[in-house]
Amino acid sequence: MREITLEELLEAGCHFGHQVTRHNPKSRDFVFEARDNIHIIDLAKTKEGLEAAGAFVKKLAQNGGTIIMLGAKRQARVILADEVQLAKDSGVDGMFAVTNRWIGGTLTNFSEVSKNYKKLADLTRFLKTDEERSRYTKKEIGLMERDRNKLISFYGGASDMKKIPDAVFIIDTHLENLAVREAHAMHVPTVGIVDTNADPTIINYPIPANDDAVGSLKLIIGYIVDAWIEGWKNQELGIKNKELGEKEEKKEEKTAEPEKKVEKKKVAKEKAAVKKPKKKKEKV
Repeated sequence: MREITLEELLEAGCHFGHQVTRHNPKSRDFVFEARDNIHIIDLAKTKEGLEAAGAFVKKLAQNGGTIIMLGAKRQARVILADEVQLAKDSGVDGMFAVTNRWIGGTLTNFSEVSKNYKKLADLTRFLKTDEERSRYTKKEIGLMERDRNKLISFYGGASDMKKIPDAVFIIDTHLENLAVREAHAMHVPTVGIVDTNADPTIINYPIPANDDAVGSLKLIIGYIVDAWIEGWKNQELGIKNKELGEKEEKKEEKTAEPEKKVEKKKVAKEKAAVKKPKKKKEKV
């Protein structure tokens, strides 16, 4: 993973927070000072949070996990969609994106939401086949295409998810409070860009930074996606290390079993030696 410098964060505008009157008291640890009634974020804390989040994301990808990226605000949509597409074009999988709006139940009611994923896949497959299309009128085909476009706008970037993801990356955790609550309910780790108006304590890997500036979003999203790509490319190594670790654990258990048996026998002998024989009653 590449090194992020404080100069890069400064140039990207990551240090600008919200107005003092809009700040969340729990974000004080990340605030450096206030200038012209605007909070300035401590970029040292931003760098620390970004590197911790990147390390987590890289490890998750290396272990074959999945992550869903949520960036529904106007400034983030195009940046997130482009970065995720770039990752997919490079052969990386396991990353999904939501750029329109978070659909309630995406995590907490996954079994029902996944039915819409299947419906979208069926419609897409159906509309690509000329033989199937020829069985219906133009009006019916038009209605099907309208339903498909509607489903794409809601679920397009996440329709390939087969299970609840292993992590959620959230841009603007204050705005996307529903996604944060769903992740907590399902015990899914969260990574998020936390501005001065948000509560950083509810995010597992908070990145204190400006969540409105295009430069800030591009830098942070790009860094997280790069971490995922790097981790995914090292996935085979991660799987091998995991298998080796499991084998070593089994070996240790096997070697520990005879030792435990010897120890038990030793303790039993000691107890027998300590045990005094019963005295016989003397005849009067």
